[in-house]
Amino acid sequence: MGDLLTPRLVLHPLSPAEAENIVARRPGPGALWAPEYPTDGDAAVAGRFLEHCADAGNPQPFGPYEIRLRQDGHTIGGVGFHGAPNAEGRVTIGYGLTPATRGKGYASEALRALLEFARGEGIAAVNGDADLDNIASHHVMVAAGMRFVRADDQLKHFLIDWSDTPDTPEASEASDTTVQRT
Repeated sequence: MGDLLTPRLVLHPLSPAEAENIVARRPGPGALWAPEYPTDGDAAVAGRFLEHCADAGNPQPFGPYEIRLRQDGHTIGGVGFHGAPNAEGRVTIGYGLTPATRGKGYASEALRALLEFARGEGIAAVNGDADLDNIASHHVMVAAGMRFVRADDQLKHFLIDWSDTPDTPEASEASDTTVQRT
């Protein structure tokens, strides 16, 4: 599994060794971390990823990815799947950025790339959620093409569903994010 490239970002699939470094909060050989990386959320995701790898094996390409800036290679956050698709071909996503890099469109760009990748892998639908008061995250999911579907006492839930949409060249051309694989 190689990196996914967008105009400004590299989405790098996390390896178990890289996850161990994130949990320990020490950059590995050649790693370039932006200030404030990893966040507590990044460390928690890396820990869950390591648990999954120990219990069921590495879920990549349906695991976590580091978000790196193409211009200098610094890791500024993470985006990824919470696990392999379920029996209906659905996955759940999550993402986060360091505080200094928020508000620049990086999260929407990364999420659009991950959604495009998921669709290309035959995923039928992608779920996401955010705390009720996390308006910025709601905007990220909408900007990436997801739609609000419901709220509960704690979360707003979002969805993009391709199960009823034909996978045609016209549908693929509608994407405004070009993702390359390396």
